[in-house]
Amino acid sequence: MQDVRSVLKSQYHAALAMLRDAIEQCPDAEWLSRDHKNAFWQVAYHVLFFAHLYLQQNETTFVLWSQHHGADDGTRGEPYSKAQVLEYWSFVDHAVDGAVDLLDLESPESGFSWYTMSKLEHQLVNIRHVQHHSAQLGDRLRSAADIGIKWVGSGSAVS
Repeated sequence: MQDVRSVLKSQYHAALAMLRDAIEQCPDAEWLSRDHKNAFWQVAYHVLFFAHLYLQQNETTFVLWSQHHGADDGTRGEPYSKAQVLEYWSFVDHAVDGAVDLLDLESPESGFSWYTMSKLEHQLVNIRHVQHHSAQLGDRLRSAADIGIKWVGSGSAVS
């Protein structure tokens, strides 16, 4: 199971690194733009919120990030600044290794009542969720400002 934990950590860090690249490269005008159903900041915060949540053993062990505001996943109400989202990114990325080490990856349950899958599969879904929205934001950057985000294959390349 230790090999699986190493792979999960690596792929979490890689997916999060691609998200960070998209956040860092987002032009100010695009950050708050309402040209899409959800502003760039909302999608970025949403991804981090759920990555953070689903790195927990279950929903009762989740503690909100200290700067969380707004309802539900924090994407309603006052926008988060790019600096705030990058601070949350750092918080989540630094939490990955310890969180993965504590997960019961052999549990047949995800730990979340709305997901009926094993804990291991749930972690793969969580990584896919980060990557899905990172690609979505990357596509916005390409369309809005011809900005590309870098592919990161493994977390070992992340500083």
